[in-house]
Amino acid sequence: MDYFYLFVGLIGLFFGGEALVRGSVGIARRMSIPPLLIGLTVVGFGTSTPELLVSVDAAWRGVPDIALGNIVGSNIANILLIVGLSALVWPIKVMGATLRRDTAVMMAAALFLVPIFALGQMTRLSGLVLFSGLVAYLVWAYLKPGEAEAEDESLKPPASTLVSVLWVIGGLVALMVGARFLVDGAVSIARGYGISEAFIGLTIVAIGTSLPELATSLIAAFRRQSEIAIGNIIGSNIFNVLGILGVTALITPIPVASRFLTFDLPVMIAVSLVLTGLLLTRPVIGRGVGLVMLAGYALYVWAAQG
Repeated sequence: MDYFYLFVGLIGLFFGGEALVRGSVGIARRMSIPPLLIGLTVVGFGTSTPELLVSVDAAWRGVPDIALGNIVGSNIANILLIVGLSALVWPIKVMGATLRRDTAVMMAAALFLVPIFALGQMTRLSGLVLFSGLVAYLVWAYLKPGEAEAEDESLKPPASTLVSVLWVIGGLVALMVGARFLVDGAVSIARGYGISEAFIGLTIVAIGTSLPELATSLIAAFRRQSEIAIGNIIGSNIFNVLGILGVTALITPIPVASRFLTFDLPVMIAVSLVLTGLLLTRPVIGRGVGLVMLAGYALYVWAAQG
C-alpha cells in the first residue's frame, strides 16, 4: 500500500503541476501580462508548486528531513539529472548575458544557505529574508529583462478564462492530494526499511517533485529550444531556495540535520558551480557533458545513502 501511495502521489504531482501551469498561463495571457513576467512568476512558481506543497506538508507533520531533502535534492537533480538528460537529447546552447545573470542569482542563493544551515534551524526570520530575496530578484528581472526570452509554445491558452480557472483549480487539488500521498508513502517506506527520511527526501521525493521541470526541459530539448530547457532549470532552482524554503520556514521553523550542512548542501553548491562554469566558458553543453552529469548523479545517490 505504501508503494501505491507513492505512485499515486507522483502521478498527482505530475498532472497537477502541468494543469496548474497551463491554466495559469492561460489566465495571465488573457490579462495581457508580459511574457517575461509570465515566465518568471507563473511558469516558474507553477513548476515549483509540487516542491512547495510537499515541503510544507512534511514540515507541518514533523518530518523536516523530507522537507529540506526535497528542496536540496530537487536542485541537485535539476542540474545533474535533468540538464544531463536534456543535453543527451540535444546539445544545449548557452544563450547570452540574461541566462548568466540568472545563474549568478542561483549561485548566490545556494551560498546564502550555508550560514542559515550552520545555525541548525531555519527560523521565520531566515524564511522572510529568503522570500524577500525572491521578490527583489523578480522586480530586478522585470525592470531589466535583458535579451528577449522565448516562450514555450506548447503552453497555449485554453478556449476561455473559465477553462483556465478550472485547470488551475484541478491542478491545485491534484497537487495537494499528490503531496499528501507522496509524503505518506515515502515516510512509511523509509521507516519500514530503516532508510533515513533524509535520503528518501533527497532522492525519490526530490525526483517526484521535479517531474514538471523534467517534462518541460525534455520537451524543449526535443524541440531544440535550448533556452527553455536550461532557463527552466535555473529558474526552478532559484524559486526552490528563495521561494519554497522561504515560504516553508515562514509557515513553520525547520530544524536542519547536520548531514545537510556537511554533505548535501556542499554537493548542491558544487554542482551549481559546475553549471555556472559551463555556462561561462562553453558555447554548448554537449552529450559528453550530459553523460558525465548523469554519472555524477548516480554517484551522488549512492553516496547519499550513508
